[in-house]
Amino acid sequence: MAIITISRGSYSMGKEVAEKVAGRLGYECISREVILDASEHFKIPAIKLSRAIHDAPSILNRISGGKQKYIAYILSAFASRVEKDNIVYHGLAGHLLLTDVAHVLKVRIIADLDYRIGIVAKRDNITRNEARGLLLKDDQERRKWTKSLYKTDPADSSLYDLVININKLTKDHAVDFICQAAGYKELNTTESSLQKVKDLALACRIKATFLEHGFDVSVTSDYGNVLVYAKAGDRLMHKLQKIIKGLDGKTKGINNIEIHSGVPFPHNAV
Repeated sequence: MAIITISRGSYSMGKEVAEKVAGRLGYECISREVILDASEHFKIPAIKLSRAIHDAPSILNRISGGKQKYIAYILSAFASRVEKDNIVYHGLAGHLLLTDVAHVLKVRIIADLDYRIGIVAKRDNITRNEARGLLLKDDQERRKWTKSLYKTDPADSSLYDLVININKLTKDHAVDFICQAAGYKELNTTESSLQKVKDLALACRIKATFLEHGFDVSVTSDYGNVLVYAKAGDRLMHKLQKIIKGLDGKTKGINNIEIHSGVPFPHNAV
């Protein structure tokens, strides 16, 4: 069994493919559910969370931390969802959060611009030039968002295990390819790969808690041994330690938790 992430450009049939794959495999298909989970857990209106992932980041948002906090809430909800395994997720950058998890099949669904222009022009009853402008703007927003969060371009094919151009293939062909790949033994969930997902979910929950208190930290977890990397100076360390005391013993999955200040954090930190 596996986790399948489907990255897609707008109007490239990724949503429809994801739903068909989930139906055939008997997996749960999620996308907006992650937003609703985060909204319920962190008591933030869903519309604010949706804007955090659909609007390109601005300098003001990066400085204020509001957008970053909302994204952390969404990633925490996403990581908690995929702990259950047997998931198809279609949305922004799920594959990048799960880079180091072996039982994740990372799929990119693409379609030529002319193909997408035709769909939008017909759907909205607008000219092809107007449809082209809408699509290019949406593509740019998605690219800016991913580059801001992960410093990478979502169009980079090396990020994916499988890239499917929907122009020459039907949705059913794409579903066939994905379902076949999901059955390969290399994507079987193992105790080790499942632990990575649990550690990732724990790290995301802890990062979200610190951001709730106004502190931007990076977090790693290895079998529940949590390291928090902070930029704060000594004068703020007592506040960070107070947050840690609130977490320790109350947050499921923590074996041990430590805070490191002023040292570089590893690449796998969230």
